[in-house]
Amino acid sequence: MTESGTHKILILGGGFAGVNTAVSLEKRLKGRRDVQVSLVNEENYTVFQPMLAEVISGSLGIFDTVVPIRDLCPETRLYVRKVERIDLDRKVVVTSHPFHTELDEIPYDHLVLALGAVENFSVVRGLTEHGLRFKNLGDALVLRNHLIHILEQADVEGDADLRRRMLTFVMAGGGFSGVEAIAEMNDYVRGVARRYRNLDPGEVKMVLLQSGPRILPELSEGLSLYAQRLLQRRKIDIRLKTRLAAVTADEAVLDDGSRIPAKTVVATIGATPNPALLALPCRKEGGRIMVDEFLEAPEFPGVWTLGDCAHVIDHKTGRACPPTAQYAVREGRCAAANILAAIDGKKKRPFSFASLGMIGA
Repeated sequence: MTESGTHKILILGGGFAGVNTAVSLEKRLKGRRDVQVSLVNEENYTVFQPMLAEVISGSLGIFDTVVPIRDLCPETRLYVRKVERIDLDRKVVVTSHPFHTELDEIPYDHLVLALGAVENFSVVRGLTEHGLRFKNLGDALVLRNHLIHILEQADVEGDADLRRRMLTFVMAGGGFSGVEAIAEMNDYVRGVARRYRNLDPGEVKMVLLQSGPRILPELSEGLSLYAQRLLQRRKIDIRLKTRLAAVTADEAVLDDGSRIPAKTVVATIGATPNPALLALPCRKEGGRIMVDEFLEAPEFPGVWTLGDCAHVIDHKTGRACPPTAQYAVREGRCAAANILAAIDGKKKRPFSFASLGMIGA
């Protein structure tokens, strides 16, 4: 507790885990003045990631996938900042301020790490310079505008080889994000191409690269294969056990040395833990912080880790909980309850949740 007599709870991250921690805390606090909740996020809104692909085609409007954090948890103090460093010994989080050069320090008594993963395009040569991202709302809008621009240019392009290159689209990553994005791209591009006088929808080529033996490895084999057949019937070329090795302005280079002439390469690969987390002296598994059954870092009492940041063991299966939205939401609720239990000297409860199933658009 700080000198003012207020317990300071600081949440890092405005995704499913972080926001739901704040929402649950507000419900449980019910006007208590001895606890102050703050949240740090680089944007003042949260994105409903599972529906982001629909923004590409316009099936959903851009504002249908975002909600202001202040609307969800109005009693929470919001810092729209970037986390630069976390000092667990001094119990402060160092953030960059948008309007002055000095760094700000935000103190805490309880810290919730829910920063999620960040993209690391350096894993593929040329991807940073020539590839397109698909992580947040801005990426979806950039991709949609890029597709429109490509179609406009291809319609008046006289060079047949260049036109085919322009109408070839490569997606690297066969998980949920990649599969949903290329499905929306495929429907949108083939549908809109019919409106152009000089474009033949048959010239459109969509290629999905997946490093593993099947797409959607998060699903059962039966559902994964069903989705694969469905995409193939929609004329998507799926290449399994294939990695993207490099990207140039004119082609995608695969790990077997083959090349795909293309002007558009989108990637949902290369996700790594936030650099601020990698620097922490906590035990980790695959870059994710290992927590106990209460979602607390054993070496640092008062530090709680959720979502993509956390290595949480499902005690029913003995395996790590998947970093999906439905788990993140429940982890946020559990963390909120356990933080207040720790403050009030009450018994904490272990995290337990059974998946309700998975769905892909």
